[in-house]
Amino acid sequence: MGKIFKVLVLCTGNSARSILGEMLFNHLGKGRIEAHSAGSKPGGVVNPVALETLAKHGVPCAGARSKSWDEFAATSAPPIDFIFTVCGNAAQETCPVWPGHPTTAHWGIPDPAHVEPMEARRAAFEQAYQSLTKRIEAFLALPLESMSREEALAAARRIHTGD
Repeated sequence: MGKIFKVLVLCTGNSARSILGEMLFNHLGKGRIEAHSAGSKPGGVVNPVALETLAKHGVPCAGARSKSWDEFAATSAPPIDFIFTVCGNAAQETCPVWPGHPTTAHWGIPDPAHVEPMEARRAAFEQAYQSLTKRIEAFLALPLESMSREEALAAARRIHTGD
């Protein structure tokens, strides 16, 4: 097994989209990726529809928790190779200075958490799941081991705009 890439998926509340991203990166990465998620203002609770959506697709979500990005900005935190922001707020906020200065790209996904009624919310979570799956699969298909940071960043941005 080659290098294991560390990925951090950020959003504001760390309850929905970033949780989907974390679990999908870990599942689809098949040991090549170690993903985490965090939020700038975590709500402390994972959205149950996010967990329901992951379970529906057979994606393991044990250990999912809403946490602050401060955990990953500390000097004792694991080094991060790639950061993906998945909501508009996190992309616009002043981020901590990440140890190692990882490659950062924005993959905005509409927020499914507050869509009403519940049937529409489940459909919105499914759409977010599908969008993230498509992007993550495209990213994982890249020859990350032989790419420079600049090449990986450009590819990640193309993946977002290619939706």
